[in-house]
Amino acid sequence: MQTSEVAINVLISAMEYSPAGFADTEQKMEFITRLLPFVEPRLNMIELGPKGTGKSYVFDHISRYGWLISGGKVSRAKLFYNKAIKQPGIMSNFDVVAFDEVQNIDFQDPDMQPILKHYLEDGTAKVDNYDFRSECGMVLLGNIPLTSEYQPKNDLYVKALPTNFQESALLERFHGFIEGWKLPRLTDKNIKLNDWTLNVEYFSEILHLLRSVNGYSLLIEKVLEWEETADLRDLKAVKRMTTAYWKLLFPHITKVEDLNRDEFRQYCLEPAIHRRGIIRKQCCKVDAEYKEEMPEIKIKNENTEP
Repeated sequence: MQTSEVAINVLISAMEYSPAGFADTEQKMEFITRLLPFVEPRLNMIELGPKGTGKSYVFDHISRYGWLISGGKVSRAKLFYNKAIKQPGIMSNFDVVAFDEVQNIDFQDPDMQPILKHYLEDGTAKVDNYDFRSECGMVLLGNIPLTSEYQPKNDLYVKALPTNFQESALLERFHGFIEGWKLPRLTDKNIKLNDWTLNVEYFSEILHLLRSVNGYSLLIEKVLEWEETADLRDLKAVKRMTTAYWKLLFPHITKVEDLNRDEFRQYCLEPAIHRRGIIRKQCCKVDAEYKEEMPEIKIKNENTEP
């Protein structure tokens, strides 16, 4: 078994699930992608899928640095800054804030959309004279109707999101997409772990500490190359997700010369490009001004010094 496959199984076990309950590596990769926002600052993701795949459980139980909001009313004061009591909101206190059942969330403030755009872009928000800043990632979790073949009924996935998240300018600020319909239901045989694993509190501390390690993103800059006309948001999204996968699967590799480039391509770069590509395609379906094609982002030539 490859080192990367072992690492994937360890991560799944640490999430309190059994690797044996997943059909293949594709399912496992889809599942551990939920961990990306826990290890990389300000990584914003969308996951849509059926009920019963553990979306809320992972974001509510894996880490004490994560916060789950389940439906209801959400205000600017709750998220960013409460002017009445002069207190920063929950986005200042956590690594990840996830909106469960996002289709049922009511964003109350009329100026919430521009504030969200600003925050998702650079981690800042202006509330009157208060300058809010945070490294917290945002995750949208929602249900999506599926066919009998377990595929989305509508190829415009974002129709399952609240209307204000269907605007292309807001949507493209999310870095990647998790295809929740590819995951097994929690009622499947052997999906719950019944074995030894890492203590969940210890695991959450590892994830939290990895957020502050900058060396991996510097290595990514040495390993990758891209076309000069690449859209900066696409490039930033792929770099961030690739960095997060590296942190999760190859944390012991801190030198470019030690990197197995085939494994890096398979388990880090290609999944990141794929997940960003889904966001880009959704933006294109919403707004014809967007191009569907992703820019070329690849590993530097094997014969070129990184």
